[in-house]
Amino acid sequence: MTSPPATHDPLSRTARATRTRILEAARRELGRNVDSSLGDIAKAAGVTRRTVYAHFAGRAALVGGLAADAGEAIRVAITVIDASAASRGPAPDAASALARVVLTLWPVGDRYRTLIGLARQDLGANGFSGLLTPVRDTVAGILARGQRQGVFRTGVPPGPLSRALEAHILVTEGGCRAKARPAGDRFRARADPGRGPIPGQGRPSYRCVFRRSGR
Repeated sequence: MTSPPATHDPLSRTARATRTRILEAARRELGRNVDSSLGDIAKAAGVTRRTVYAHFAGRAALVGGLAADAGEAIRVAITVIDASAASRGPAPDAASALARVVLTLWPVGDRYRTLIGLARQDLGANGFSGLLTPVRDTVAGILARGQRQGVFRTGVPPGPLSRALEAHILVTEGGCRAKARPAGDRFRARADPGRGPIPGQGRPSYRCVFRRSGR
């Protein structure tokens, strides 16, 4: 007996598209003002408040949706980092590996920086910390390897050093954002050999490189 052809539910596709549009609007509006209301977000998304509530029970659920998207973006980035490390042999250079981690995760951090401001208010410290666990574990592993290789100094254990690097990068990213040119300019980070947040030889440094959108 021949099975009927598979059909696609256009309502499901529409619902997914609407959910994505709401989350994008939430990311933008909450990035401008963490106190933005669901009404503000609905207006920015071009939907009614009722539509927002059809997808998210309230503000906490909406922020949870952003956190889930951020978590998936981090997971994908870590997968890319792990694949890159595997292709470079069993013991790749730790300083270069650390620079690759920063540059791979920079766009994710920039896109979801809103969650940093919302961490205590909506996610709670533990909720936000949970998102960063894969990154912290990866960075701590690289730092430990670098200390064994003699690339990084051993005065501070990898765990606390990873947190210090995390704080440094957040400050650097915030400085880039503050200095970003108006009218739609985008920015990215570049890692160069030289003085940076990790004491030791071959340490990476980070600086903002501005570029015009569309170039």
